[in-house]
Amino acid sequence: MKKLFLISIFQCCLLGVMGQNQPSTKSEKKAAKRQRINEMIRQEEEGVLQYKKHFAGGIKLSNDGYGGWLEYAHAQSVKKSLLFQLEIAERKHPKEEKLQDIYGLAAPIIYGKINFFYPIKLGVQQQILLGNKGNKNGVCVTANIGGGVSLGLLRPYLIQVYKGNDQYAYVGYNSPDSLYFLDVNNFVSGPSFGTGWKNMTMIPGLYVKPSVRFDYGKFNEMLSALEVGVQAEFYTKPVPQMVYQKQEKLFLSAYVSLVFGRRK
Repeated sequence: MKKLFLISIFQCCLLGVMGQNQPSTKSEKKAAKRQRINEMIRQEEEGVLQYKKHFAGGIKLSNDGYGGWLEYAHAQSVKKSLLFQLEIAERKHPKEEKLQDIYGLAAPIIYGKINFFYPIKLGVQQQILLGNKGNKNGVCVTANIGGGVSLGLLRPYLIQVYKGNDQYAYVGYNSPDSLYFLDVNNFVSGPSFGTGWKNMTMIPGLYVKPSVRFDYGKFNEMLSALEVGVQAEFYTKPVPQMVYQKQEKLFLSAYVSLVFGRRK
């Protein structure tokens, strides 16, 4: 009986201690949650950007073309992140000039154009924080530097010509009927969207791209930014774009890009 009495007293004491500790644990959890919420509100007001990852995309205009890209970012610290990027663009030659028929009914022709040139780039950039937002409506400034591999896709530029005897055909610079390719007297119309894809060729290369990004987004979880930078691409072979023009391996350009995304 004495043992049972002691055990009962011990159990009552244990339950009493647990009962005292449980409210304390709940209050601590509520306090920690309240602290996290207050910290998020403070960061939102002060403009501090802290995230684990973000997904973004954008459109890019350069002095020699245009394109679009996708980006996944992994935060390494408050000041550094790794950006993984995929970009698809079209690069134009500075000597391109469109010829239009007098009625404006046919697709215009770029005289002497040999290929459409589509660089597809896959690379990594290191992003470094230069200046955080001073407040909720401030601007976050980051510097990005990196590069990767580039695959130049060449799609033959095929134009429709009149060959006589009511015969029409699409011809290119390297086609069997290339005699008609530079004879403006036989031109009918420019290439359609569906021409040339079956005869594409590829030239591998490398690229490097430094840039500065200005994030002006009002809400920290949303990414809204303007990016300006330069890029250099080097290919293993000269890229044929225009007749009577030097075929280049190295391409240098400046660009501006609009960035949209979301942070987590």
